[in-house]
Amino acid sequence: METEALRWFQQVADGVTVTEVSQVEHISQPGLSRALARLEAEVGTPLLRKQGRTLRLTEAGAAFKRHVDVALHELDDGLAAVEQLLDPETGVVGVAFERSMGTWLLPQLVRGFRVDHPGVRVRLLRSTAVLDGPQPEGGPVDLQLASRRPGAPGLRWARLLSEPLVLVVPVGHRLAGGGAVALAAAGDEHFVVMRGPSPFRRSHDELLAAAGVEPEVAFEADDLATVQGFVAAGLGVALVPASGVGDRCDVVGLTDRGATRELGLVWSESRRMLPSAVLFRDHVLEQARAGHVAAPFA
Repeated sequence: METEALRWFQQVADGVTVTEVSQVEHISQPGLSRALARLEAEVGTPLLRKQGRTLRLTEAGAAFKRHVDVALHELDDGLAAVEQLLDPETGVVGVAFERSMGTWLLPQLVRGFRVDHPGVRVRLLRSTAVLDGPQPEGGPVDLQLASRRPGAPGLRWARLLSEPLVLVVPVGHRLAGGGAVALAAAGDEHFVVMRGPSPFRRSHDELLAAAGVEPEVAFEADDLATVQGFVAAGLGVALVPASGVGDRCDVVGLTDRGATRELGLVWSESRRMLPSAVLFRDHVLEQARAGHVAAPFA
């Protein structure tokens, strides 16, 4: 069925004359009559009957009109929702992020963005939701803050900043207070690690392997706060991003080449982003170019 014909039927059924509809909708009266006749043919029964110089609903027309009202209302709501999405200042942007970036980098970026674009809603998604995988029920991923360059084709990466990795040890530990060390110096220590698989755990294991360290894993934790809690209790040492360091442990710098992680923004080249997502991406990239993206330790 033609949407226009349904709208014309709705107006006539609400008491607007054929002449008035034709004038407002810029269609000839014969053309309007033919459209209404086609609609009746599709439904299979007369919907309107002539009463004097006006058209009135038949019983079938009255029953049909109730559903037309609902259908056109839903259609108009859908069109309004799409229009809102396409408006860069009132849309939604889905941002996936790794947990270790949720305490500083993501809030820093969103805060600056909301100053200039208060009407855009930023939907936050955990990093298990990735651009090249099935999209989560909460909505699609437009952009991802990641600590590893993506290996999948069709994904773009833009570097935002480089973050040092450090060793956290219990207060008074033998490695504390003596300056930076090589990871090999902690080769005989028990390690508290982030549970895998995760981008940070992969980088963690690769760095230890490059240093020739086969760590004795004492505990696995789901977040950096728990990792450092176990270290503070004297149950091991841990390799962590410098931005995640708390005040319960001693911090030891590392001299190993590669004891950093690159933080970047990822997006898909094959999927068209809505204007609001483009606004957020451009904001993040401009902040990085201007040197305004900084870790809390800097």
